Amino acid sequence: MNALRSLLFALGLVVTIPPWALFAFLTFPLRAHTRYRIIGSWTRIAMWMARHVLGIRHRIVGGENLPDEPAVILSKHQSAWETLAFQVIFPPICFVLKRELLRIPFFGWGLAQMPFVAIDRKAGKDALAQVVEQGGARLREGFWVVVFPEGTRVAPGTTRRYKIGGAWLATHVGAKVVPVAHNAGEFWPKNAWIKRPGEVVVSIGPPIDAAGREPDEVNAEAEAWIEGEMRRLFPGHYAKG
Repeated sequence: MNALRSLLFALGLVVTIPPWALFAFLTFPLRAHTRYRIIGSWTRIAMWMARHVLGIRHRIVGGENLPDEPAVILSKHQSAWETLAFQVIFPPICFVLKRELLRIPFFGWGLAQMPFVAIDRKAGKDALAQVVEQGGARLREGFWVVVFPEGTRVAPGTTRRYKIGGAWLATHVGAKVVPVAHNAGEFWPKNAWIKRPGEVVVSIGPPIDAAGREPDEVNAEAEAWIEGEMRRLFPGHYAKG
């Protein structure tokens, strides 16, 4: 049954992504927030399919912690699910991503019309300057900036080193940091074609004021909350640790 669900979901993506990407490309003359609303409507279609075809639903904990002003979201990254769901859960957002993703036919072309922070990871320290320049501009435009500090998708129950980029952005522009924990990889695993039904819990932590603080300090505080919350909510993932 899960294989059939996953096949139907994949077919839905194949049918909807190419025409939507071409449509998204035509929105380039419009304002950023207008493009975001138009192009982002596809996300709601994908989330509908995830819920009703795959059977993956979600529940939000700590929604009252969201500040009134745009902030930097530091989140666990376990699957493609959160890249879709966050566009529905949070206010207007943009992701920090690799510039080369914009070269992918159809998907990348449409992606390029969204207000992302596209960086060259080979730029070393200059990549941090790109994050501050582009991320600061997005925050001033009213977009929240999502950073996955571990840099790649990690399996449930595992942790990679938290990179400094998101905290660097927050401290340099004086934005708050919102830590987020979730278990999406439990039902939509990394590089797994077959997904399985279940409830993703998205826990939003208290905002961390980054103004006037050191990036390492803010990064460590966010990591401590996220990893602590992961173990509190999903202790079974860490039973062997």
